[in-house]
Amino acid sequence: MAPLANNVMGYTPPDGGWGWVVVFGAFISMGFSYAFSKAITVFFKEIQEHFGASYSEIAWISSILLAAMYAGGPVSSILVNRYGSRPVVIFGGLLSGAGMIIATFSSSIMQLYIFIGVIAGFGFSLNLQPSVIVVGKYFLKRRPIANGLAMAGSPVVLSTLAPLNQFLFDKFGWRGSFLILGGLLLNCCVAGALFRPIGQTTTSKKKPSQDLAEKGTNETLLSANKLQPSYGTKMEENKEETCMQKFNKVLDLTLFKHRGFMIYLVGNVVMFFAFYAPIVFLTPYAKHLGVDEYSAAFLLSILAIVDMFARPGTGFIANTKWIRPRIQYFLSFSVIFNGFCHLMCPFATDYFGLVVYSVFFGLAFGMVCALLFETLMDLVGVQKFSSAVGLVTIVECVPLLLGPPIGGAIVDAFGDYRYMYYECGVIMVLAGLFLFVMNYYNYRMLEKEEKERQAKEMEMKENSGCKKNETSVNDDKIENGAESTSAKPDTEKPWKDD
Repeated sequence: MAPLANNVMGYTPPDGGWGWVVVFGAFISMGFSYAFSKAITVFFKEIQEHFGASYSEIAWISSILLAAMYAGGPVSSILVNRYGSRPVVIFGGLLSGAGMIIATFSSSIMQLYIFIGVIAGFGFSLNLQPSVIVVGKYFLKRRPIANGLAMAGSPVVLSTLAPLNQFLFDKFGWRGSFLILGGLLLNCCVAGALFRPIGQTTTSKKKPSQDLAEKGTNETLLSANKLQPSYGTKMEENKEETCMQKFNKVLDLTLFKHRGFMIYLVGNVVMFFAFYAPIVFLTPYAKHLGVDEYSAAFLLSILAIVDMFARPGTGFIANTKWIRPRIQYFLSFSVIFNGFCHLMCPFATDYFGLVVYSVFFGLAFGMVCALLFETLMDLVGVQKFSSAVGLVTIVECVPLLLGPPIGGAIVDAFGDYRYMYYECGVIMVLAGLFLFVMNYYNYRMLEKEEKERQAKEMEMKENSGCKKNETSVNDDKIENGAESTSAKPDTEKPWKDD
């Protein structure tokens, strides 16, 4: 049995039609948001030499970008709830493009932290969350497939940007490359324009006659309710909403009491300490082993190409009747498989070994990314998904911020990338085992709660049946009594006449 989640949306999702255009827009928006932090690692070696920075200092660029992208999640969710996905994504595209263009004029590593990390990263957060949310509004039955196709944008963009960045660097240097990349990011504005609003306001257009009929019906109901006794009505009318209740309408903090959500959150926090560091250091690791620049950058393309097919493939598998009821286990397996790949990476001592690692890592990485948001929506439902994404991303920004610099510090301390990959592998395996065990516990508890709920419903039905029987018996007695009293004067009347 899948975790119980409230999927009442107030309308019927089309599960197709314009929804596929929305998936294409999310494909572009999410592609740039996720892939950019990995694609710019091609420039790290040269930027490190230009500013004389250490491995740890250069890793802070991707870390701050990822942290800002995830920390902006609550702000993005609030804006989406207030204005919708379309304007938020358009503004995010403008902001991320402006950050990269301004970064062209940076004269220190600190300025790169601000322009690329903070400004562009926050712009990506405005691209990411609305894209995930709007896909969930257009799809229900085919949601895993739609999410898998939308998430495939990241590997497609990464496989294109990685060699393109190397080409741009050779022609224009890293400053000219940042200027061109800033222009490319403006395509997110076009993607956001495709996010046509959907919901009750767009799906239920009523005629004036229907409105008049409903108005009359409502007035009748109100007049009928006035005749009936109401308990606690005055208290409810006089009671004002607290600040927390108003805040929960835009960002539902009650999710922290949700057992499945907390299991997901803790497992993801542990996992994200080691999730992005292996990608950030893949190209520098290859160059450290003596691989030429283009071949080292091509490793990211290999990873992205495999990832490109892994995400929609995982979505199709997750949508099957065998996997979807237990999709949380599928995520746990994917995380463990990811960690196993990192543990095997240090045994790759030449380019062929790194190619094999990139293939398996791309498969594992794509599986995890395709399932992250689908499993969250499976736990909390569509209605609370916007708030859940915002809360998850702001908590996850801490491990995303610290993960790559910790990996860089390990490389600085030992002068070898192998220990960094060992550390990431162990963390991922532990996170996967935690998710597997705790999800097993969650499924068992949900089954127990469902049985208790069904037992209570049966008991209530039996009690209501007994009450109906008692009522019918009392009615029969009353009717019999009425008949006897009505029949009594007929028997006495002849005696009075005598």
